Amino acid sequence: MEEFEAAYKKHFGEVFRYALRCTGRREIAEEVASEAFLSLYRNRDHVDFSQLPGWLLTVVRNRATDYWRKHRAETQWDEQPIADPGAVLPEIGKSVLEDARLKPVHRTCLILRYVHEMDREQIARRTGLSANQVKSALQYGLTLLRQSLGVELKP
Repeated sequence: MEEFEAAYKKHFGEVFRYALRCTGRREIAEEVASEAFLSLYRNRDHVDFSQLPGWLLTVVRNRATDYWRKHRAETQWDEQPIADPGAVLPEIGKSVLEDARLKPVHRTCLILRYVHEMDREQIARRTGLSANQVKSALQYGLTLLRQSLGVELKP
């Protein structure tokens, strides 16, 4: 435990500055740096403390990469215009597809599947998602639609 505390005091400034450079946002950098030290604490019996701060900086780089991947995927769907659900799906209506629980990715996949009659592979190519991500988005979106409508829809 003393070794961890000493490493924290010695390397926190450097790790945080690196996290800030990687993420560009203070609150995200704080989270990423905290995750790096939490990972060090959890793996303290398996980590060679002589490899610090390199080990910590690698964890920060990986967590920052994960953050940017997630951020890019979220903003990609937020920025893409989606056809008016009330116009393309009048039988379901606008209110159902505007359910706050549905994210833009779910709406997009549902519209491409049921309005444009694309299969999962076509949706994956069109959206840049993997086939498994499309499958997951369709399943979740259909579950919410079923709850809202009380209707069984074919996946």
